[in-house]
Amino acid sequence: MVNDRKERHSIWLANEDIHDADEPYLPALLEEAFLEWSAEASGMTAFRSGQYGIYGKDAKCHGSAGASESSTLAGIEIEEIVQTAVRSVLDNLAFYSTEYGEWFVAGTPIFRRHCDKLFAILVYVAPAGTQMGEGELGAQALHYRGCFYRVFERVYVKDLLLTQERSSRESNRRDELFQAAKRLYDQIDVTSVLNEMLRSLETLYPQSEVYLYLSQDYVEGDPRIRPLVFKNTAHDIVAKAFLDGNPAKEKDRDGNTRVAIPLSGKQAAYGVLCITISAGKRSDELDLPAFLLIADTAGSAFENAKLYEQSNLLINELRLINDMTKRLNQSLKLREIFQFATTELLTIFDADYCCVLQLNPKKDVFEVKSSNIPSMASETFSPEYGFCGMIYRTKEPLIISDYWNTRVVSSRLMDNTGSRSLIAAPIFGDGEVIGVILVTHKQQNFFSYENYKLLQVMSTHIGLAVTNASLHAEVRRMVITDNLTGLHARHYLDEQIQRRQRKDPFGSLILVDIDLFKRVNDTYGHQVGDRILIQVSRIIAGAIRQDDIAARWGGEELAIYLPGVRTEQALRVAERIRKQVAEETEPSVTVSCGVSEWTFDQEKVSVESLFYRADMALYEAKNKGRNCIIVGSST
Repeated sequence: MVNDRKERHSIWLANEDIHDADEPYLPALLEEAFLEWSAEASGMTAFRSGQYGIYGKDAKCHGSAGASESSTLAGIEIEEIVQTAVRSVLDNLAFYSTEYGEWFVAGTPIFRRHCDKLFAILVYVAPAGTQMGEGELGAQALHYRGCFYRVFERVYVKDLLLTQERSSRESNRRDELFQAAKRLYDQIDVTSVLNEMLRSLETLYPQSEVYLYLSQDYVEGDPRIRPLVFKNTAHDIVAKAFLDGNPAKEKDRDGNTRVAIPLSGKQAAYGVLCITISAGKRSDELDLPAFLLIADTAGSAFENAKLYEQSNLLINELRLINDMTKRLNQSLKLREIFQFATTELLTIFDADYCCVLQLNPKKDVFEVKSSNIPSMASETFSPEYGFCGMIYRTKEPLIISDYWNTRVVSSRLMDNTGSRSLIAAPIFGDGEVIGVILVTHKQQNFFSYENYKLLQVMSTHIGLAVTNASLHAEVRRMVITDNLTGLHARHYLDEQIQRRQRKDPFGSLILVDIDLFKRVNDTYGHQVGDRILIQVSRIIAGAIRQDDIAARWGGEELAIYLPGVRTEQALRVAERIRKQVAEETEPSVTVSCGVSEWTFDQEKVSVESLFYRADMALYEAKNKGRNCIIVGSST
């Protein structure tokens, strides 16, 4: 039937007449027109006495009606005579009638409206003795042609309406696709692109299920966005589409159609867009070209947003690195550098805990230099222990997504804080690991790969700052230290006394002079003299507190400043030094000491007056036979 011909496009070249292009559709038209004609002509006497049939140019019957329903025109009894009539009309394009045995047969051609081309034959069959003239059958043929063209035009108009509807629907779809593509390209962040893509697909395919499988890290609350997992790639069209880079399609047992299309940009594939069309939905529900266009547009928009996001991230990282480097270089004190690094890293990575350790090569341990965990403030760890040991051995950074499930090594930091995620990086100095940075969080899978890379960059700058501070400290140590004795230089002692006199209430100074030192040099040589100086210096260093300052004052004279100490205690220190020198030096020597003190209530408080009084006391000790201690006058 004509109504069933939904797949064809317009079959009509014009509405005036049928054309050669319409030949494939004529049988159905002939049949439908014959049904209308027979319904209108069924009241004629001829219908009660005979039977009509409509034949095409192929000499095939496309409908019959009338009396003698039990004997159709295609029956064996009359088939030959009917075919003879049909062939005669086809050959001669003229009316034909004959009696053959018990039957009367007549046939007449039916021509198109505007030309003499035959397109059908009307045949009448009745018992012998029945008469059907050319004029009567011709009139009935004209009646049939009128019915045919009425059906023809009705189908033509219907086809036009369908074509117009389809064109309008396609135009609307193109407009929807254009608007969807425009909205996608208007977005500049990844989340907006994904939300807009899913919203557009939901609008374009309301009866379908759409899911997006992403291969990259993406945390978002939409349940339609899922991670791309490679498990059974042979039977999983999502994985197959991603790996092959081509769309994949399948039907399940329930008849549902599933299509997977890679979400790709110019640089890479980022995931797979998957749509499922339920069985029984409209045949045009899965418009594959449109779906491919959306996927392609979304892939480009996603890549652009990703690049924009990465550019912003890179700019922010560079800004962070620049700011951090400036702040690090503002200080040349290691303690301040470590404390600042800890504070900044906690903020930058939104971490729960941070621990910065430095390798002490003399003790062969890692020392915690800065941490926001009070219990670890003074901890030390072996270079073989935990994550420090791993980094020290491999010289490589680390990222741990879930320490509780992997636990590759034991870590007191992770166990004591309940942390699950960790990023760590070595601090390098001259190509060797001189420290380790550990940053942790209690939540699993908290740190991203970008965090991991950023920490590596920052650890490099922290390492440079540590190296600069260490070099500065070493240079300063060399400047303020006497190379032979290891004690401070005199100018450093002067600076420290002056500084302490501005804030302390009192303090004491001890001047120590090795007795008869010239005789030692003359007797044993200068190398032995130097050795004596070193021995006495070590005795002094071991006899004083950490805050006390010992310096080489000049030649064989040594000085000790005791901040916050009065004369009585200074005398005890001087006596301890005097006795140890006499007992422990080799060859044995003695020392003479001069002691002086200052207090804030004195009229003149100065380094010079303090040294002057101690020097005078030392001179007196020398005059009194050496190997003794004299306290200088405070007046």
